[in-house]
Amino acid sequence: MPAPAPPTHDQITALVDRFYDRIQVHPTLGPVFNAAVDDWDEHKALLVSFWTSVVLRAGTYRGNPMAAHRSHPITTEHFVEWLELWRATADEMLAPEHAELLHEYAGRIGRSLRYGLGLPEPGETRSPFGPAVSLRGG
Repeated sequence: MPAPAPPTHDQITALVDRFYDRIQVHPTLGPVFNAAVDDWDEHKALLVSFWTSVVLRAGTYRGNPMAAHRSHPITTEHFVEWLELWRATADEMLAPEHAELLHEYAGRIGRSLRYGLGLPEPGETRSPFGPAVSLRGG
């Protein structure tokens, strides 16, 4: 059976718009993003370009996500909260198969960014003297 068609450009645009409207007022993520973004319309357009390039292979995004995030005070918990809000927004706005596709992409991108920024996995902390230490117990 062939894979279902991906969400449309318009669906991705609406998702990005609603998601980043929520980011701006989020108690933890809002202060980080609002300090970094001067023009929200421009930022949303850039992110639509990013997500349509990822999901639809549009090829319109020209940027370096790692460099864009490196200079900001981002923590692992920010990534966890970002992903939770992304998942909730995608679930509200998209058909289940489209939402799941966006969840998968966001999870992989988040892991890659966390790794590139040297942030620990959720539930772990890194000691300056050694490898990651699990806080999960067991």
